[in-house]
Amino acid sequence: MTIAVIYGGTRPNGNTETLTKLAIQGIDAEEIYLKDYVIKPIIDMRHAEEGFPDVHDDYNSIMKRILPHDILIFSTPIYWYSMTGTMKNFIDRWSQTLRDPNFPDFKSKMAAKKAYVIAVGGDNPYITGLPMIQQFQHIFDFVGTTFEGYVIGKGNRPGDILQDLNALSAAEQLRKKLQ
Repeated sequence: MTIAVIYGGTRPNGNTETLTKLAIQGIDAEEIYLKDYVIKPIIDMRHAEEGFPDVHDDYNSIMKRILPHDILIFSTPIYWYSMTGTMKNFIDRWSQTLRDPNFPDFKSKMAAKKAYVIAVGGDNPYITGLPMIQQFQHIFDFVGTTFEGYVIGKGNRPGDILQDLNALSAAEQLRKKLQ
């Protein structure tokens, strides 16, 4: 089984990245930092006869890296009670991929995958992060991906996550499951 980690955070070495790295420590995983790429927002052409125009950005190259993997880990800070805009922008583009002739098997390939979410927030994330987890569940249901679980942690300032013993334990449990 191969793993791709999709990082949606924008802070280098942020709390979510730290927690995710603990979860994959010692495991071979392809790490993709969305902040390092240009992913243009979707222009919704789902109902246009001509479909979506070609978009000249890095999105398709990221999809080509992700699709061969069996397990996807979505790593995102909790911003305003949801995933980061960077992560949401990436997922919004899936609407385009569903109609892209360059990815004819997108939905069936996604249906063969397992997914996890790792998220860290500062405002009672064990409660306020749950709607975001539910949002990911709906996203995965739509494309047929099996949602295997999530880890939520509490942290605001850099390094705070290292004080959340529950999150650290959950990351360790996930690491054991992924090995």
